[in-house]
Amino acid sequence: MREDVGRHNAVDKVIGSMLLDPAQTLPAESDEQFGLFVSGRASIEMVQKAWAGGFSAVVAVSAPTALAVDAARRANLMLAGFVRGTRFNVYAPERL
Repeated sequence: MREDVGRHNAVDKVIGSMLLDPAQTLPAESDEQFGLFVSGRASIEMVQKAWAGGFSAVVAVSAPTALAVDAARRANLMLAGFVRGTRFNVYAPERL
């Protein structure tokens, strides 16, 4: 977990800490599947960073941008938004 005033900086910190950790490999190629959870809106840049980092999902508390949805579908990355308790909207892939 990492945090920053800027949501993009927080994503950079997560991926950077994984890159510097000798126990981790990037992109994440293990049997484990990593999710990137953000407290704001999911943008195309966040999806691109998650894709490059080998994450399998991006989950946000707000709506993703249209470009983020398109990128997640191209990357075969699960993208969810409006997460509230046990409810959420899935935007990518088009079908689960």
